[in-house]
Amino acid sequence: MAKTMAVTLTAELLDAIFEGARRLHPRETVLLLRGEKTKDTIRVEELVVPPLATYGHGFANIPLHMLPMDFSIVGTVHSHPSGDVTPSDVDFNHFFGRILMVVGFPFADERNVAVYNSHGEELLLHVIRG
Repeated sequence: MAKTMAVTLTAELLDAIFEGARRLHPRETVLLLRGEKTKDTIRVEELVVPPLATYGHGFANIPLHMLPMDFSIVGTVHSHPSGDVTPSDVDFNHFFGRILMVVGFPFADERNVAVYNSHGEELLLHVIRG
């Protein structure tokens, strides 16, 4: 059986993600997640606004060919204005990095976020407070 990967980020970063999603609601938002992977943990340390991203009703898109080569990008986060944090097939077809984080309306707390690996398995999320 494979070991379960955990993802950590601070409450401040999660709040920043939620705030961006609230500001664009009902459009979707997308951000890059910068951090590092250790043995069984991916630590998200920064958010990066992708260049030339588009934010629409039911989609958010990043032109991957415009991204600089940056090995500290561990994945992406995007919003689902519907509130459903389950990724779609389209989400997995545009998977970038090691993790896909989805935040859902009302963008309030940990119940409104889920993190997945490229196989569609939900990962443990630890929000660091204080």
